Amino acid sequence: MPVRTLDSALFWFRRDLRTGDNAALCAALAAAGRVWCVFVHDRAILDLLPSRADRRVEFIGQSLLELDARLAAAGGGLITCHHDAREAIPALARQLGVQAVFANHDYEPEAIERDRSVAEALAAAGIAFETRKDQVVFERREVLTGAGTVFGVFTPYRNAWLKKLGESGARELAEAAFAPASGQLQPLPAGAQRPSDLPLEAIGFERTNLSALEIPAGESGARTLLDAFLTRIDGYHERRDFPAVKGPSYLSVHLRFGTVSIRELARLAYERTAARGGTSEGARVWLSELVWRDFYFMILSQHPHVVGGSWKREYDRLAFEDDPALFAAWCEARTGYPIVDAAMRQINQTGYMHNRLRMIVASFLVKDLLVDWRQGERYFAEHLNDFDLSANNGGWQWAASTGCDAQPYFRIFNPVSQSERFDAEGKFIRRYLPELAKVPAKYIHAPWTMPALEQQMAGCTIGRDYPQPVVDHAERRLKALALYKAVKG
Repeated sequence: MPVRTLDSALFWFRRDLRTGDNAALCAALAAAGRVWCVFVHDRAILDLLPSRADRRVEFIGQSLLELDARLAAAGGGLITCHHDAREAIPALARQLGVQAVFANHDYEPEAIERDRSVAEALAAAGIAFETRKDQVVFERREVLTGAGTVFGVFTPYRNAWLKKLGESGARELAEAAFAPASGQLQPLPAGAQRPSDLPLEAIGFERTNLSALEIPAGESGARTLLDAFLTRIDGYHERRDFPAVKGPSYLSVHLRFGTVSIRELARLAYERTAARGGTSEGARVWLSELVWRDFYFMILSQHPHVVGGSWKREYDRLAFEDDPALFAAWCEARTGYPIVDAAMRQINQTGYMHNRLRMIVASFLVKDLLVDWRQGERYFAEHLNDFDLSANNGGWQWAASTGCDAQPYFRIFNPVSQSERFDAEGKFIRRYLPELAKVPAKYIHAPWTMPALEQQMAGCTIGRDYPQPVVDHAERRLKALALYKAVKG
């Protein structure tokens, strides 16, 4: 048995809603004879959400019910409250008389400030605040260039990341075991609430279509999706760019809220590649995508100015037109470009958008509609189930050519050719734009080119049943190039 140096501790769940392979939870169990667990529905976050029907809040609620059941099966339970975490955590720690509070690292500027405030309040009461790395494989300045600086380009970062993993003998991917001793996890104190006592309505939210979308929550939901993905992972590199095909893992929302461990996913991909003698291209490419996630976390932690500003600061001078009518057309899926509108309907109806489509619609907003990338970033932040500040910011700055290792400003996606390439038969388009269901495949990507007779036969009159394009891509491309050249020059 480990030598426990503390009589009691409190573990604070945040974006790590699982018992398995949870670094700080295991550290708390190793250090303390008695451990309580808590989750705070943080009003500092929830009160700022623009809608009272938020799938993410419902996903968290469902995941907490399972988490509480898992803790209860081990003799404990999950204390749950609806309050400002800066006040709730120190107050609960004092009430329980614990010697330390444990949590996993967070990297977002507001979360760092919150943790600093909590740590100060705890220190004033003589209580320690211990945090561990859990959201990423390598964090902050763990992966550096030969000169000891942080990377600004992904490919050499990935190579250094993989080299570091190999040199560590993959110790970074070792599983942290959830193994409390008998009586170690503590049940709820008198008067405390558990997740079932705080349904959505009790914290001011409404039911969404989450259940109808069949998005499974909790650790069991993540396991279901992971098991299914592992049956097709070897073909991931061939299928991942096609939105009408079941190619991705669909685990992004689980990574966001920590109902699955990034270490477990990276380990599975790493071992799959190695086990197949380096021939599983799908596993190799998927692991590379997980490295992108670490990369953006690193960029956020080392360059916090990217929150609200361009990584390449000179691009803050870009004179976007910011036409509100064009932005509204993008938000409401009325651009007249089917691949863009279908993607926007997908996010509006489900809270999910395929990664290839995220790049297409972002490029279209910035370089066709000439709307500031920050407006699109904010819209995604409000609507994506898997919204993560680092990845969302990194993706938008990549598309806008303002970020690190971004696509060159002169590389502008053509929405029609992108549609033809990645949804050739229009299956995805027809799924989300039923008004185009009978449009022949030869016109589905640019329906405004369809002759009047064909429109009549398809039951889709352009300009009435489906909009004309709000802009001409060729003309807007030239405008975008001029806009960027003015800054570069």
